[in-house]
Amino acid sequence: MSQNPAADNPQNDQPKGWFSKFLATVEWLGNLLPHPITLFALFCLFIVLFSGVAEFFGLSVADPRPEGSPKRELDGIIEVKSLMSADGMRWIVQSLVTNFTGFTPLGTVLVALLGVSVAEHSGMLSALMRSLVIGASKRMVTVMIVFAGVVSNTASELGYVVLIPMAALIFHSLGRHPLAGLAAAFAGVSAGYSANLLIGTVDPLLSGITQEAAQMLDPTYLVGAEVNWFFMIASTFLIVIMGAFVTEKIVEPRLGAYNADEASIELGKQSVDEVTAAEKRGLRMAGLSFLVLGAVLALTIVPEWGVLRNPDTGGVKNSPFLKGIVVYIFITFAIPGFVFGKIAGTMKNDRDVIDAMSKGMSSMGMYIVLVFFAAQFVAFFKWTNLGTVMAVKGAAALQMMGLDGPMIFVFFIMVCGMVNLSLGSASAQWAVTAPIFVPMLMLIGYAPETIQAAYRIGDSVTNVITPMMSYFGLILAVATQYKKNLGIGTLIATMLPYSIIFFVGWTSLFYLWVFVFGLPVGPGAATYYTPG
Repeated sequence: MSQNPAADNPQNDQPKGWFSKFLATVEWLGNLLPHPITLFALFCLFIVLFSGVAEFFGLSVADPRPEGSPKRELDGIIEVKSLMSADGMRWIVQSLVTNFTGFTPLGTVLVALLGVSVAEHSGMLSALMRSLVIGASKRMVTVMIVFAGVVSNTASELGYVVLIPMAALIFHSLGRHPLAGLAAAFAGVSAGYSANLLIGTVDPLLSGITQEAAQMLDPTYLVGAEVNWFFMIASTFLIVIMGAFVTEKIVEPRLGAYNADEASIELGKQSVDEVTAAEKRGLRMAGLSFLVLGAVLALTIVPEWGVLRNPDTGGVKNSPFLKGIVVYIFITFAIPGFVFGKIAGTMKNDRDVIDAMSKGMSSMGMYIVLVFFAAQFVAFFKWTNLGTVMAVKGAAALQMMGLDGPMIFVFFIMVCGMVNLSLGSASAQWAVTAPIFVPMLMLIGYAPETIQAAYRIGDSVTNVITPMMSYFGLILAVATQYKKNLGIGTLIATMLPYSIIFFVGWTSLFYLWVFVFGLPVGPGAATYYTPG
């Protein structure tokens, strides 16, 4: 007889009533959606057709850009331009390639990933996660698992593939419910996706899309990869505290005592690889190399004579240092990664480094195809003026309803979280929503950096409760090893408390950080947008 009564009744593996229907509806709607790449192709076709209809009916708005600003319409009116016209067809043919190659997130993400790939394939990131989690005391193990999940987002696949199964094993070895360990790691990796102490590959990806959207309204506006860094650092500690609290006070008590008879595998034969002596030496030397790199970079920006300060103002804002932050991501992952590999024996020469970079690039095929169609969508939206027209009309509607204050961000975060239930890719969702929401919220006075920070909360908190998240199937497969009758509904019901607590806590932090304490979300990041 199981110690957990729910395990003796397979029907209990699915939640009941309205929640069951809600989950079934989410899954049904998600399954109706085509692949994100197909979705972007369809969006492009829709814009072509809709722009023709909008131009025919003369859809237009007053140009919100101030007098004398770049690209302001001479007559002060912005009209929708048709892609179905002769000019539109010529523009599509001439711009298809440059829309893709000039899409800001493409190059920045690929360059950052080159460095992260060296650190990942040398084994440094895996060894670092194992040293964090395995070396933690029983009292701190939950905290360290959530923390390791958050910092693993610099190489997201590693968190899903390595940390989550490892966390379940560690909890089981401590006599705790393995699904509680899995849930804690899953929450850190996925629900806390945008929190981190370091700037990773997701930062230039999102900031590039934000910049493209902001330039629909202000062609000179720049958004760097570092613009949410301060808020993301603070978010890391909040996510760790909330994740550990939910695990130990809500999820683990609800799961009850674990009965090994529920498992579909032989648990006794499993083990977590200890960090070897060579790996420990490699981590120490990699850490030393990171500190040396940090000191060298500091000399270029901290002193008044720093060569990477803004040459015109002498300050840090809009400096080559901030504009080139992706280069530092590449360097600070690649060099310590190689140092670790050399000491640990996983890398011997330049050929191993090149192989690691090549493996990292080979995994980006799907991303590159997605970016091609996403870039066309954003470019079509910009050329037709549909983005600007929708933003102006949307901003006017918000002001008419009195929704132009800081509370608009609570609704914005909720909308992003709901969209994420059916469109789980962070880049795909932001490529669709940014061209609408960024200019719209800029028009009522908020800076793109602040808008992006709010989006990242909504995009993260519902990752763990949507079957559309790309790694959800993998997590479910790991979970069924420990509870063979476990279904999608049970996994989502287990993770739902994290979504709720993270949404409330993280949104509250955002509101306090930005609107009560008036702190910038990142270096040089503005809170409010002033045209001109």
